[in-house]
Amino acid sequence: MTIKKKFPYRAALVACNGGCRANQGDAKCEYGCIACGACVEACKFDAIHINEIGVAQVDEEKCIACGKCVRECPQKVIHLHDCANYIVVKCSNLDKGVDAKTGRGARKVCAVSCIGCGMCEKTCTAGAIRVINNCAQIDESLCLSCGMCAVKCPRHAIVDLRGILTETV
Repeated sequence: MTIKKKFPYRAALVACNGGCRANQGDAKCEYGCIACGACVEACKFDAIHINEIGVAQVDEEKCIACGKCVRECPQKVIHLHDCANYIVVKCSNLDKGVDAKTGRGARKVCAVSCIGCGMCEKTCTAGAIRVINNCAQIDESLCLSCGMCAVKCPRHAIVDLRGILTETV
């Protein structure tokens, strides 16, 4: 079934890149996707599946942005985003930089967690990105999708969904 959408349309986005391997053994990220499948079960449009690295992944073509997956996610790592903006933060880590790197095993668990360094804020000429609670957040109403924040992010927590400026998982 094809759903006609008005541009710019919205879709769900999972703010976890899977670098944390949150669903494996003792190496747990308290902020990452745990591959529980609650979002998959909630989606009536078959728009979400658990990918090969154990992270929920959304098919924007099928997603109608109903928000059921957002409400069902126990980790609260799914949110709705404007699909016209290709630059997204694929991390929900709220640990301080030092802790995100080494504390509680976080760096051993996630090599690409946001450390709240502020490099993205300094780079963004539109003022669209801010570090809030130690994690980068993009104001999509201001974002130009230039991708400079993604290019400058030292941990690659900010990605270009098109795969042009950064590799996509």
